[in-house]
Formats: sequence, C-alpha cells, structure tokens
Amino acid sequence: MMSGSAAAIPLRATAPDDRVLARVLAAYVASATIWLVFTTAVGLLVSFKFAYPDFATTPALSFGRLRAIHTSGTFYAWASQALIGLALFIAARSSGARLYSERLAWISLALLNLAAVLGTVTLDLGFSYGQEYREWLWWIRAILGLGLITAVWNMIATVERRDSEHIYISNWYTIGGTLWTIVMVVVSMLPWYQFGLGQVAVQAFFMHNAVGLWFTPLSLGVSYYALPKLLNRPIYSYSLGVLAFWTNLIFYPIVGAHHFEFSPLPWWLQTTAIVFSVAMLVPVLSGTANFLLTFRGTHEWIYRSPAVFILVAVYGYLLGSTQGTLEAFRSLQQLWHLTNYTVGHSHLTMYGFVTFAIWGGVYAILPRATGKYPYNLAMGIHFWLSGVGVLIYVVALSAAGTIQGLDWFRGLTFIQSVEDAAPYWLWRSVGGSLMFAGHLIFAFNVWTMTYGRSCAELAPAKAVPA
Repeated sequence: MMSGSAAAIPLRATAPDDRVLARVLAAYVASATIWLVFTTAVGLLVSFKFAYPDFATTPALSFGRLRAIHTSGTFYAWASQALIGLALFIAARSSGARLYSERLAWISLALLNLAAVLGTVTLDLGFSYGQEYREWLWWIRAILGLGLITAVWNMIATVERRDSEHIYISNWYTIGGTLWTIVMVVVSMLPWYQFGLGQVAVQAFFMHNAVGLWFTPLSLGVSYYALPKLLNRPIYSYSLGVLAFWTNLIFYPIVGAHHFEFSPLPWWLQTTAIVFSVAMLVPVLSGTANFLLTFRGTHEWIYRSPAVFILVAVYGYLLGSTQGTLEAFRSLQQLWHLTNYTVGHSHLTMYGFVTFAIWGGVYAILPRATGKYPYNLAMGIHFWLSGVGVLIYVVALSAAGTIQGLDWFRGLTFIQSVEDAAPYWLWRSVGGSLMFAGHLIFAFNVWTMTYGRSCAELAPAKAVPA
C-alpha cells in the first residue's frame, strides 16, 4: 500500500502564509477562467462554421485564425495558468513551507497573460508561425517560456524548503512536467531544424509532448493532491505513482512521430513511435489503477462531491490514452488520420481528462484556501452540462471521422465525405453549446469561491485542511 510518510499529505491545520497562497491561487484561477470562457466562445463559433459555412466570413473571423486562437488559448491561457496556480499552492502546502516568492508568482502570471494577449491579437491580425499548437510568433513563445521558467523556479525553491525528507508525489509531477516543457519549448524554437523534414520531426515532438509532458503530468500531480483531500484518505500506492512518472518520461517523448505515419519521415522513426505508443499503456494503466484503488469503497459519497470531476478525469485519461495507442497502428491511421476522429480524440484528452482534472482540483483546493464555497446545485449543473456536452461532442466527431475514413477507403470523392459527415457537425455544435454553458456556471462558481460571498459549506466530516 503506502510507503511511509512519503505517500501521505501531511495534515497541517495552518500554514505560515495562508493569505498569500489564497491570493495567488485565486488570481491564477480567476485569470484562467476568463480565458476559458473567451477561448471556448471562440471554439463554439468555429464549430458553427462547419454547419453554417457562410456564417462570419470576415478575415478576422475566418476559420484559420479563430481555430488557432481557440487551441492556443485553451492550452496556454486556460489550462496552463490554472495548473501552474494549483501547482504553486500544492508545492507550499504539501511541503509545509512558505511560497518562495509571492512576487515571482505574480511575474509568472503577468508573463503568461502577456503571451496570451499578444498571441491572440497577432493571430487575429493574420501573423502566425503556421505550426499546430505553436502558431504564436517566436518572441511570444519566448515570453511564454519565461513564464514557465519563473514558475518552476518558484516551485523548486518552495519544495526545497520542505519540512520533511520526502517530496510528495504531486511535486514530482508538477515540477517534472514544467522542467520537461521548458526543454520542449527551447527545442521547438531552435532554428537549425525549422525546415524540410527537420521541421516535421520537431513539430511531431512539440505537438504531442505539449499534451504528454506538460498537461498530463501537471493534471496528474494536481489529482494526486486534490483526491486525498476530497476523500480524506491517502493515495493507494506511492510506488505506482513513481512508476507511472518515470515510464511516462521514458516512453512519451518519441510518441509524437506517430502523427506523421506514411510521411517522408524515416520508416524506423514511425515504427519506433508505434512501439512507444504501445509502451505508454504502462504508465497509463498503473496511474489509472492507483486512482481507482484510491476511490475504492467511496462510491456512495463521491457522486455528491467534487471528487466526481476527478473520477471523470481518470476515465478520460484511461480512454483517451488507450485510444491514442490504438490510433498509432498503421491500419487504424489509414482509417482515421486527417479526419474528424482525431479532433474528437483531442477533446477527449484535453477536456475529458485535463480540464476535468483542473475542475476537480479547483473545487477541492480553492474553497479550502479562501474559506468560500460554491452552491452544490451550481457545481452539479456545471458537471452535467460539461459531461454530457463533451460526450455528445466526442461521439459525434468519432462517428463523423469514421464515416469520412470509410468513404475514402471506398474511393468516394472528398466532397462526398464532407456531405456524409455534415449531419454530425450540428451535433458537435450542440455538444459544444452545452460545454460552454457549463463554463459560464463554472465562472460563477469561481467568483463565489474567490471574490464573491460564500454560498455553502462542506460537510464538516469531510472537510480537511488544504
């Protein structure tokens, strides 16, 4: 089961800088939530363009510009800011130490917001680097990199001041993920490979690792802290968590090349990516088992708790990652590559896993930091709107993508595949509308937990110090 005190979060009734931590966390979550509402509104507009192609056709509202604004914004403004804010809080509280530098935390948030604003404006003006998930111009990505560097500096310095020998498992994931991402950003900006096949290889490295070496470890790190708080019990196994951490680092960096199968990239590189995609089942299954075994015996209670958000995230992690392994095989790449199926897959991982993990972390930690709690009803409405919405979204696009691939197998024209997929695009907009409505409810809940009035109290038997 557990490996001594290293596996459990030390229960601390008070912290030396509660107000500082609460203020920093509230600012990061509030800022991230504003970006969530904005960028998903853009995404919803983009979804309507599929069903109604003559809608909003000005250059500033064109698909090419808005799609990049939506993806980059959700990645680096919503998810990154929320995860970094939670990670800074966790670093301090799990270590029993003061946050190393409040000023550094504000600098990080300012740099992340500056990069997001500049990236959004330049993309809408038509200035783009042109590579998926790194459309921002190089100097804007450099500002993003500085934000990450200052954040991880703050995390490491805080954990270094810990009051015990062991480093809690959450900090392994959050610090490791941030360090890996700095390396990834630097590699993606080196000019020597940004042409020909070198650019294709670097794009594969960056695109997939943005999910697997940034969002995945930070989301898991947040869950490793938030779940014990919500269930009032330790994580099932420290060893499983460490196994998943190191195997994720070993297997994930090469996986991105499976996005370029049947391309001019060397065949051996594509095959290696497939092998490593299968090997990724090791960290995925060990991590999933660790969380599900922690949930064991609590099912009657978790459905009335924010822990249900983390439960969905765990299943999203398992299904999305297993789906990614299957998609890596050449036979299935022939069917699904370049179809709507991959868009559904990306939302299953970034939304069904990462975003639900963030929400679980916010609902678990933010109220305990600020002393303000959301309406249970509003939290439930948020859960069902977002959960049902993403289910409709993923199923609709998975069906549309499969139909497109089968049409191409049969030698039908491209326009025929478009006509066959079109009915499912309206369902995509329906799902996206429900998801966006859920985001508005979440924004209200964040206001309640930060700068508004407290609306509810957690059950005293389940409330534990943050």
